[in-house]
Amino acid sequence: MVISEYHSIVVMPKIETPYPTILEFLTNRFPAVGPDIWETRIHSKKVLAETGKPISFTTPYTPLKRLYYFKEVEEEVIIPFSERIIFCNEELLVACKPHFLPVIPAGPYVNECLLHRLKKTTGNKELSPINRIDRETAGLVLFSMNKKNRGRYQELFMNGKVEKTYEAVAHYDPVQRLSSWIVENRLVTGDPWFRMKTVPGRPNAVSKISLVRSGKNRALFRLCPATGKKHQLRLHLSGLGFPILNDRYYPNLLPKKKLTFSDPLQLLARKIQFTDPVSLKSVSYESERQLVEV
Repeated sequence: MVISEYHSIVVMPKIETPYPTILEFLTNRFPAVGPDIWETRIHSKKVLAETGKPISFTTPYTPLKRLYYFKEVEEEVIIPFSERIIFCNEELLVACKPHFLPVIPAGPYVNECLLHRLKKTTGNKELSPINRIDRETAGLVLFSMNKKNRGRYQELFMNGKVEKTYEAVAHYDPVQRLSSWIVENRLVTGDPWFRMKTVPGRPNAVSKISLVRSGKNRALFRLCPATGKKHQLRLHLSGLGFPILNDRYYPNLLPKKKLTFSDPLQLLARKIQFTDPVSLKSVSYESERQLVEV
């Protein structure tokens, strides 16, 4: 059994009475975990109240209060690739994540995540991600080094004041005549839940895409998302007829296979630019990772 060295947080939302028990809440909030596991965690004092004290089965549900719990899995796959710290000061840490490594604990990953690794490297238990990218995607992720100014950096992303540049290697038809596209559509959760799909309605996902170079049946694209919807770039390139190399989700969901680390998704969060809300200076950070040759 692998147990996380750091706790995860869940907030009990404000809902109508009668309130559920905390066991019922956790079971409904995390259906993949199951009531038996939550029951064992509570009994083993692995679920804590906001005070830091273990809860019991009679602890009342309290809206807007936090619960801390420790994720655990039977066995955890070790990701054999390293992250790189691009920049770090008292306010901000910028890291370049390898393919296959999740940003935060999720699913079968507990300690094998970027957040856990960086907490150990820096010794900063208050470290918190400001933005996130898919586990399959490599590239830049920003972390807040302290709580005081964390919200100021988060607001940059919420208010669209961050310029993000991605690169992708995708399947390409040499007959294609266009070299730039602006894609605007509406993305919602699809079926199964971990995929997204396009539906009619007001656009909530916007990407500017340009062709950098092509060779044979592949091409390198530069992608500048104006929004940050889940799988946005993967879906937008696929929708243009250029599915990203080694994408198992789009355009069609491929059968799950054993993880071999031999076919990383060819998508990279290359560059990020913004005005730092603390120093008020214009800053730019760039990954040195490379995708496959085109």
